[in-house]
Amino acid sequence: MKELEKTYDHSKVEQKIYQKWLDSGYFNPDMLPNAKDREPFTIALPPPNVTGVLHMGHAFEDTIQDVIIRYQRMRGRRALWLPGTDHAAIATQAKFEKELYKKEKKSRHDFSREEFFRMIQKFALSNQQGILSQLHKLGLSMDWSRLAFTLDKQREKAVRTAFKKMYEAGLIYRGKRMVNWDPKAQTTVSDDEIEYVEQKDLFYHFKYGPFDIATVRPETKFGDKYVVMHPKDKRYKKYKHGQKIELEWINGPITATIIKDEAADMEFGSGAMTITPAHSAIDFEIAQRHGLDIDRVIDDRGVLLPIAGEFAGIHIKKARLEIVEKLRKKGLVTKIEENYVHNVATNMRGGGIIEPQIKLQWFIDVNKKFTLKNSKISGIPAGEKTTLKDVMRKTVESGQIKIMPERFEKIYFHWIDNLRDWCISRQIVYGHRIPVWYRGDEIHCDINSPKGEGWLQDTDTLDTWFSSGLWTFSTLGWPDETADLKTYHPTSVMIPGYEILFFWVARMILMSGFLLGDIPFRQVVLHGMVRDKLGRKFSKSLDNGVDPLDMTAKYGTDALRMALIFGSGPGNDVAFDEQRVKGMKHFANKLWNISRYVMTNTENAPVGAGFSRPQYDDGRASAAPTTDADKNILDKLDSVIKSVTNNLENYRLHEAAQEIYQFTWHEFADVYIEASKNQLKDEKLFEQTLYTLHFTLLTILKLLHPFMPFVTEEIWSKLGQKDLLLIVEWPK
Repeated sequence: MKELEKTYDHSKVEQKIYQKWLDSGYFNPDMLPNAKDREPFTIALPPPNVTGVLHMGHAFEDTIQDVIIRYQRMRGRRALWLPGTDHAAIATQAKFEKELYKKEKKSRHDFSREEFFRMIQKFALSNQQGILSQLHKLGLSMDWSRLAFTLDKQREKAVRTAFKKMYEAGLIYRGKRMVNWDPKAQTTVSDDEIEYVEQKDLFYHFKYGPFDIATVRPETKFGDKYVVMHPKDKRYKKYKHGQKIELEWINGPITATIIKDEAADMEFGSGAMTITPAHSAIDFEIAQRHGLDIDRVIDDRGVLLPIAGEFAGIHIKKARLEIVEKLRKKGLVTKIEENYVHNVATNMRGGGIIEPQIKLQWFIDVNKKFTLKNSKISGIPAGEKTTLKDVMRKTVESGQIKIMPERFEKIYFHWIDNLRDWCISRQIVYGHRIPVWYRGDEIHCDINSPKGEGWLQDTDTLDTWFSSGLWTFSTLGWPDETADLKTYHPTSVMIPGYEILFFWVARMILMSGFLLGDIPFRQVVLHGMVRDKLGRKFSKSLDNGVDPLDMTAKYGTDALRMALIFGSGPGNDVAFDEQRVKGMKHFANKLWNISRYVMTNTENAPVGAGFSRPQYDDGRASAAPTTDADKNILDKLDSVIKSVTNNLENYRLHEAAQEIYQFTWHEFADVYIEASKNQLKDEKLFEQTLYTLHFTLLTILKLLHPFMPFVTEEIWSKLGQKDLLLIVEWPK
């Protein structure tokens, strides 16, 4: 047994302890004692984007997972935590381009595609190294020997295999559809990557023949030659579907057609609306239903096309007021409302305002029927026709995959009910290039490029969520039939933020269902966002960001981890307060002082070294408790073990943390240690009291280890224990 210093200095302990864990090899579950006899338990890390450094949200998410994986390892399971990072295609390219222009005043157009890709990949991998260093400093017990990157060679093989299989099954197709186009990034954006930003604008009312139409976007109205109204709107009973009317419009007289369609909202404005089918998803659907013309008004750069007449070649932002002025002079402006509040669609990856466009793109058909040859999915027998929507719904509906908290299941099902085909192509350089080649009218889709002259590969790349959707099994070696895949898949639990339930969780279920005929994980535990103490998002504009490593340097990693877990129920946002971290630093010091007290009395024990390694029977102290204080602390310890274990099994980490904290500080330190001071003076009570102190402390260290691994491992070693606390059996 070694003496503890008077105060706990985390800066002298953490790096040394982490290196000890790495040297042990126990982060690799195959290296654990009796590994083959252990039941597998797997977590795949939601891979952080290689766009920069980790933030407090990552620290929170990763701490949750580390608590669970450490607990499961101590429970005797073959606990694997798969690490990795995400290339985050659009976000990474956008950030690199911004930095490139700032430093060199150059853009992507100054380089060949291959050269530009290599430059971004170098930038991404450099960021990855910084992220991995941060993950180490947070004390995370990932199996670094299995590190993956969504844009490495193994993942490229998996992505191309998945694309080919889905293409051959008819689930991937190429077609012209309305998509979300970002003129700033010059690429499509998926529905789930749209962020709606509240904005105040002028709301214009125009005279469109006998009708009043209203819009915030007059620049789109050049192609409007249809006026739509609800068939049950009594105000327009005299107008017939298909009726033609002559009217004056922006660039002169036009012939407009009356369209009766239930998409018209009778409660909004006059109930009549003109449509721009080439630049609105709703208008496009109306046009398709009625076989209407679809005239494009805005090009890919946000510039007006020749249909705009004198305004052609002008950017829509600049043209808006000029168009309104022309309409005003023609007497067609009836009213302008100020401060009209509405939501504007933006690309959350780069901030560009979305312009809906009809584009030739690649899609995944979520409604097309296919057959699973081998199915382990509840409610979908092998050989039965199903759809990707069915796979996503039935895996959760049957309880085969459980989502916590349960309230998110309703949100999940609502999303599936409204799901459209997934646009998977992006017009950027960085990412997995679509594995399709063209030569004249020939099309070749395969893992490898075709042989022969004249083949040209599709220039689009895949949506980053396509490769991320394969994460739980591509990280285990798929498409190869590996021992890892057989042992560790499906994974046990996935722990992402609730904001990527649809981006990622649903798509992993989709991909695993089709490609493996199985689920990717058994449980989804969603966590909330970390906000500042006022409940606001961390952002540069508010200057309220907190670097997690600043907190670990100041107060210790254990203090930050415990503070993050302590007040965080599943699915709820966390208000970060530095004072709570400071409070947990005091708790680490309290644990240290408790340990010094126990060790000092052990060293002074007349019976000698036997107290440094007491022998226990069935998890209880070896000597029978004699005083009420002994009985009380051991009974309460039993209760805490049961309750903490139950809470950890059910992912109520905050409750488990609170119980250990309460027991350690108030029951053990405030009550029993005070009682022990008199008992240790009594020769008859000395031995039992010392055993109880020692046994309770060791048990506390085990219970606390998943939450505060550094200080507990350090005390454990100073108590003379042979094995690392990392792999010691969980208390019974």
